[in-house]
Amino acid sequence: MMQQKLTTSLFYGSNAPFVETLYETWLDHPENVPEDWRVYFDALARQPGYVEKDLPHAPVIAAFADLAKKGGFIRQLSAAPVDDGKQVAVLQMINAYRFLGNRRADLDPLKLKERPFIPELELSHYKLSDADLNRPFRTGSLRMGSEYAPLAKILEAAKATYCGSIGVEYMYLTEIREKRWIQERLEPIRARGTYSAEDKKRLLERVTAAETLERYLHTKYVGQKRFSLEGGESLIASMDELVRVAGVHGVQEIVIGMAHRGRLNVLVNTLGKPPSMLFAEFEGKKAADLSAGDVKYHLGYSSDVGTPGGPVHLVLAFNPSHLEIINPVVEGSVYARQLRYGEGGKKKIMPLLIHGDSAVAGQGVNQEILNFAQTRGYGTGGTIHIVVNNQIGFTTSDPRDYRSGYYCTEIFKMAEAPIFHVNGDDVEAVALVTKLAVDYRQEFGKDVVIDIYCYRKLGHNEQDEPMVTQPLMYRKVHEHPGTRRVYADKLVAEGSLAADAPEAMIQEYRAHLDKGDLLYNPVLSGYKRAQTQNWKSFAARKYIETFDTRVPVQEIARLAERLTTFPEGFVLHPRVKKIVEDRRAMGKGDLPFDWGMAENLAYATLLSEGYGVRLSGEDIGRGTFFHRHAAFHDQKRQEWHSGTWHPLAHLQEKQGRFQCYDSVLSEEGVLAFEYGYATAESNGLVIWEAQFGDFANGAQVVIDQFISSGEAKWGRGCGLVMLLPHGYEGQGPEHSSARLERYMQLCAEMNMEVCVPTTPAQIFHLLRRQALRKQRKPLIVMTPKSLLRHKDAVSSMQSLTGDGFHRIIGEIDALDADKVRRVVLCSGKIYYDLLAVRRERDLRHIALVRIEQLYPFPESSFAAEMAKYPKAAEIVWCQEEPRNQGAWYWFVSRQHLASSMGSKQDLLLVSRPAAASPAVGYLAKHNAQYKTLIESALGKIDYKYSRRNPHDY
Repeated sequence: MMQQKLTTSLFYGSNAPFVETLYETWLDHPENVPEDWRVYFDALARQPGYVEKDLPHAPVIAAFADLAKKGGFIRQLSAAPVDDGKQVAVLQMINAYRFLGNRRADLDPLKLKERPFIPELELSHYKLSDADLNRPFRTGSLRMGSEYAPLAKILEAAKATYCGSIGVEYMYLTEIREKRWIQERLEPIRARGTYSAEDKKRLLERVTAAETLERYLHTKYVGQKRFSLEGGESLIASMDELVRVAGVHGVQEIVIGMAHRGRLNVLVNTLGKPPSMLFAEFEGKKAADLSAGDVKYHLGYSSDVGTPGGPVHLVLAFNPSHLEIINPVVEGSVYARQLRYGEGGKKKIMPLLIHGDSAVAGQGVNQEILNFAQTRGYGTGGTIHIVVNNQIGFTTSDPRDYRSGYYCTEIFKMAEAPIFHVNGDDVEAVALVTKLAVDYRQEFGKDVVIDIYCYRKLGHNEQDEPMVTQPLMYRKVHEHPGTRRVYADKLVAEGSLAADAPEAMIQEYRAHLDKGDLLYNPVLSGYKRAQTQNWKSFAARKYIETFDTRVPVQEIARLAERLTTFPEGFVLHPRVKKIVEDRRAMGKGDLPFDWGMAENLAYATLLSEGYGVRLSGEDIGRGTFFHRHAAFHDQKRQEWHSGTWHPLAHLQEKQGRFQCYDSVLSEEGVLAFEYGYATAESNGLVIWEAQFGDFANGAQVVIDQFISSGEAKWGRGCGLVMLLPHGYEGQGPEHSSARLERYMQLCAEMNMEVCVPTTPAQIFHLLRRQALRKQRKPLIVMTPKSLLRHKDAVSSMQSLTGDGFHRIIGEIDALDADKVRRVVLCSGKIYYDLLAVRRERDLRHIALVRIEQLYPFPESSFAAEMAKYPKAAEIVWCQEEPRNQGAWYWFVSRQHLASSMGSKQDLLLVSRPAAASPAVGYLAKHNAQYKTLIESALGKIDYKYSRRNPHDY
């Protein structure tokens, strides 16, 4: 029971007065204390060192307070007698308002949301009545400016603070200091900000700009989709306040992620995108030399704007239609920028994510980013979340259907983020919570949420008729005068603005829109940031196939020695110790290089040349298959924060930054994070590895909408590497195939590379090529599993120091080319099985050729290899995957193989039969299929594809 007590909010520091009051009641009248508390205090009295008769503290405290006020030791004037039971009740009620007052807050501009009856907020719940309203009670920790106040004043303060236009949720926070911080900023001012006439005019100008732009577009481009912000215009006031306050805090950059709703408004009225540019996009004019481009409400933008604290760089990330998927991309971009700024980077670069109410609750990627928000390799020092809460989701949504939980923001409680719910019609309240959110993020380095309750004037898009499915809501919407009008009338009524000023503000803004510019342009022209990265050097039009990736022998030996050196007293696991000893021998030339050592040397050489290397994945340090060992663990370690050694981080005094983080158990969120990181960091190698290749299936939206198409849609360069373990080892459907066919289908316009390296030297040169070339395109690598320790899958020192990446690897045995009648083409692990059987049977009429780079297909290298075998009548593509998977369909559709074949040569296929599943789950069946596969490739082939009659296929 006591453990349960300790985990409840009643023991939080802000409730100390409540607990102390109970204690003092127990001292004099134990029978007046609830039984569970009486048991607790009785137990305390039995503890060693307890004073036999403790004295109540309240009179002592009151005496000292009074003494201080009167300036000397004079006779104490007793406060009016207070019923102890009622005093406890008052403190309980204050606590209830802190916990539950948000549910009685005036949040809904449409007044559709019922404000529930909450017994804990009623006097009768505590056996209090109107007769008690004029009686003085201790205010406890409620910030009222006095120790005692009439109950009516206490109640008035609690209601004003927690049940007005702002409803705040924060009492679930673990840290007492954070709760007190919020109380100290809301309770003394009763959750109402103080703004000068100039401040109010600026806030009105912001909502006026938001509304006027939307109405201008509605009449100028009738019926075109724009995902209007009408009904949520206070977002623009919030954005303005956020940027200004962030600038005062010394923030240098804000990276913004948001979906469609209000995006055009943010682009123009926050980032200062010229309206003329937006109008050109509405008119379908091509503004960039991109092969595909994207619709206007997906586009990003960046600018430098002025704030009271200095210039701030704003970036709005490009976003596809998958709504919340942009969020981890933004986090990754922010993380890279923060590292670039160095010490204090998390305070200087701020992520801002703008959500819709339905998507924030409905899409699981939000849970993923909240889960890694405070981790070492992914935490960005707190994200500010703004929810544009239309209270509807999609046009046809029923609030009872699109979420569970009372609020759409419930998910943020898992990250212990305070949540400020606010009525969007109260523009000053929106500004206040925005400032509090920025202050909180900068103070505590944690996520914080602004939930703007508003509405949506139009349907989900401008062709949607909301009255069809939402007659109740849209009757209210049509009656609503609009946020701008509500706030303008308020300012006129209180004398802050002349009666004709609001209309004049509209006309002046429209006049500037007619000219294609802005009335208030925040952009600083000609401003140059010191931290800007130059991506122009990576924008080569022509694909760069090869690059010199050789490394001198002496450098390999030096780095191998550094990779196998550990701090004094560091104890390795016996199995790992053997691996390290072998690696030391490899560096000396006494053993051939295996995959793990070659891969680590690729990283080491890049780091020593000044390039950064970032490794991320669920088991990236050790490697799922116990091969990488980029991270070592002292077997005698006593604490989590010590005993881990990364040799790659200790190669030499000056080197590139090395990062190696075992990620949270997430594919979608983490891969999107790494994509964002790679788009913001050009000088290095960024790698994400799937635990098994098919695990990337859970991140398919990232692959489809960012990795494969980001360059074509948005011109975004990205050098991200995906390592996907692939190979049929009899481990069943989910541990065999990395779904190569999916990546091949996405290949076009030189958008990315897909490679299947089969030797340690190949992965060494492939990774180095990726970083050294002046080109940034995603690289998809089908990496091996069993080949990591295969006796033949090794490389010599010469292959690392005097060679490069081979897109095609030809026959390695000394065959007479004129006697070759069949050429078997393949990729990956199956090559070694074919080689072993061919050698065993001495089949010298069959040549084996490995295609190590599937896309972009190495046409010239392949043609040169095929020219070596003019008498080969059969050209066989052999793959482990079923016929309807793997690379076969792609080869056939693109005619890559057929185009380099002679007219008398036949193209044949050897594969598993077409199947719904990537692999079988029965080991015996797997072995039988594999045996048949090898036998067919080297013997009789039943299946034949005819180039002359594709229907045979």
